[in-house]
Amino acid sequence: MFYFISLAAILFILSCLLIAYFVHKNFSGCEKIYQPSFEEKFSILIAAKNEELKIPDLIKSLAKLNYPADKTEIIIADDNSADNTYYSALKTAEPFPHIKVLKAAEKKLPGKKGVLNYALSKTSNEYILITDADCIPERDWVNKYSAKFSEGYNFLFGIAPFIPDGNIINKISCFENMRGSLITFAAAGMGIPYSASARNFGFRKSSFISLNGYFNTRQTLSGDDDLLLREALKNKLKIGTVPFEGSKVFSYTKKNLKDYMRQKSRHTKTSFYYLPLHQILLSFWHLSNIFFLLSPLISIVNPIFFLLFLIKIFSDLFLVLMFQKKFGYGFRPLQIIYLQFFYELFLILNLFSALFKKDKWN
Repeated sequence: MFYFISLAAILFILSCLLIAYFVHKNFSGCEKIYQPSFEEKFSILIAAKNEELKIPDLIKSLAKLNYPADKTEIIIADDNSADNTYYSALKTAEPFPHIKVLKAAEKKLPGKKGVLNYALSKTSNEYILITDADCIPERDWVNKYSAKFSEGYNFLFGIAPFIPDGNIINKISCFENMRGSLITFAAAGMGIPYSASARNFGFRKSSFISLNGYFNTRQTLSGDDDLLLREALKNKLKIGTVPFEGSKVFSYTKKNLKDYMRQKSRHTKTSFYYLPLHQILLSFWHLSNIFFLLSPLISIVNPIFFLLFLIKIFSDLFLVLMFQKKFGYGFRPLQIIYLQFFYELFLILNLFSALFKKDKWN
């Protein structure tokens, strides 16, 4: 028993150290001065559905981007919203000639992918950035992508933190985002990226077309980010991260448990179609975390099992406290401890929800 626990503890600690090393590797080049050429022309795409109240803030933030307006076109495609998203966007964008507001028509794919595919068909530039209708990008968002694309990358993704508001669902979402970002950036550092946030995502249009666009990602309604990365990795395209200050894209979380569960169910279902390597590594990581967190329940059999619980708690404290500022967060130690329980619990609930609930694009 002692040897089993010792081996489990060593493997878990090594996993945490590897994550820390490869996340650090992503940020280690940030001290280098990246100078955008301001020569690349960008098309920024937004798929909008029922975001009447939030889309004006997005448009205002896009209008303030620190990149020449004549080198950017912004296309907002409304997907038959039930509210006044289209007219709200149209009115707010009126003073900005480089911002186009369209109604998504002739969708060849369902859901968000269909809207983005439609918007992309209207673009005239090689470099594509994608964000969501409820987001606020930082001012240097585009020029940081410009600097990284100049290094020959085909696909890039950046940091996409949630805006804290004190709501318990918001806290859980923020912690989940923080933990997820650690794993996705570590995987990118290892050269095996598997996931990105579509709120802060970019690619060369020619690379997108070479993958047959979204047409090989139709296994789920979502996956416009993760499954597209899967196809890019399978085709050995160059994938990187944009971890610089000024390049974050902030977003709002769901306000209630029902909406949160629906969103996470959709995202979790996408993971069923990851590459086998990613599924194996993620299964090992998540099952280890759950086992270590619940180990006090079997400490009655042998008190040494409680050691695994302590390793889990302190490993999370180490990883989150080490990197949280880089990902736009500021959790207190006590919050990190209790939010671990919510995070692991919802991993299990979201898995069952993904297995039995139907996808829906809101």
